[in-house]
Amino acid sequence: MYTPAITIMSKLLVVFFATGQQGSSIIDYVINDSALSKVYKLRAVTRDPSKPEALALHKRGVEVVKGDMDDKDSLKQAMHGAHTVFAATLTVYDDQMETRERAQGRALGDAAVEGGVQYLIFSTLPNTTKISDGVYTVASFDVKAETEQYIRGLPLKSAFFSPGSFMQNYLGMFAPYPVGDGTYAFSNIVSPQAPYPHIDTLGDTGKYVGAILAEPDKYEGKVFSAATKLYTFEEAAQVISKVTGKDVKYKQISVDDIKRMMPPIVANNVVPMMKYAEDFGYYGSNTMELVEWSAQNARGKLTTLEEFFAKNPINLH
Repeated sequence: MYTPAITIMSKLLVVFFATGQQGSSIIDYVINDSALSKVYKLRAVTRDPSKPEALALHKRGVEVVKGDMDDKDSLKQAMHGAHTVFAATLTVYDDQMETRERAQGRALGDAAVEGGVQYLIFSTLPNTTKISDGVYTVASFDVKAETEQYIRGLPLKSAFFSPGSFMQNYLGMFAPYPVGDGTYAFSNIVSPQAPYPHIDTLGDTGKYVGAILAEPDKYEGKVFSAATKLYTFEEAAQVISKVTGKDVKYKQISVDDIKRMMPPIVANNVVPMMKYAEDFGYYGSNTMELVEWSAQNARGKLTTLEEFFAKNPINLH
């Protein structure tokens, strides 16, 4: 039976951090998907609606509003009239990280309930303390897992997006550097053979969240362990070598070495994060199965590491 367009366009989707990698990927996906763009109207939430990325969204017909994760009244205003919300908490490595993110998560969930939101999609991460039985604690992961559990206890429907290691990191903190003999390397503390789930966050977040938006009842309560596949750093080096035509190697360094490269508060999170994933699996012992299920249920072809570097060339001089 034909449904009038005015009825189809009945669900307001509010996307927090709309100019970040995850949020902008979701907005792009919905705008460009012929089915979802008929079901959802978009509202983008950003801390600064005047910045160029926010103005670009406005020009594309997206409603843009100001929102602050540390201000519950701001959250309620941003979610006014929303049917579905995508949100995350903001990780800033300082001595208030856990306290701030915990408060943001609670305020987010409570504001969604008070505002009558029917479906909340939260960007979560695994509980490292629970998975490793206390061997490792990655605070930036566990506080998001805690918020996930809080949201699950609220009187609304929910689903969860849990991104793997960002492919974008190879353009930043994992970027290859010249060794001095015409070759290049990138460094970390884990074994060259340790597998990590990789995701093109900007390119593919929308494909996972889009699956939830397309079939919200099917994915209620589910977690998308979001990654194209598992790659080792050795395999990543081989891919970078292939696409750049340069000799790129992965170099395993000591914990002391990496601590000298980072501020202490960052290293105190990164070191256990990397070791946890190496020893227990990023999503736990069944990481591969969780990633495969998530990839199979994503809405669209996911980006391989080769394809990512084709879109985002690394210039090695």
